[in-house]
Amino acid sequence: MKKVAVIMGSDSDLPIVEKAIDTLKSFGVPTEVHVYSAHRTPVECAEFTRSARENGFGVIIAAAGMAAHLAGAIAANTTLPVIGIPCKGPNFDGMDALLSTVQMPSGIPVATVAVNGAKNAALLACQILAVEDAELQEKLDNDRQSSAENVLAKDQTVSSKYSS
Repeated sequence: MKKVAVIMGSDSDLPIVEKAIDTLKSFGVPTEVHVYSAHRTPVECAEFTRSARENGFGVIIAAAGMAAHLAGAIAANTTLPVIGIPCKGPNFDGMDALLSTVQMPSGIPVATVAVNGAKNAALLACQILAVEDAELQEKLDNDRQSSAENVLAKDQTVSSKYSS
């Protein structure tokens, strides 16, 4: 199975990114985690990204706040799928990071999830890998079914308590 790289611009993003790491691990997806900054370590970031495919990666998740250039800088150096997680920062309630991640120029796509949407980033990475991995697809199907069953159980509880 291909690996997923989870890159964050700062270790201050770790509390958000841990949700992606935990989700990937729960699906048995090999995961490698790094801190690279688009601005402070651009050479190391580019070197990692340019060699990612040869090093067995299938998807890269990039999390950053404020200017949030990390996902775009990574996408500029690879044709692997890149998923951006805009992280809520001290200004603008994460809108600055969302807009920076979403507004990529034509030809350099970055899939973008919600502000702090690390779990969805991991699930999207799993879905991308599952295109060629039947076992992972089955795990995703089972997870989706389990999620539906949980909602229906909550519906039953709420409905029986409040419906007349």
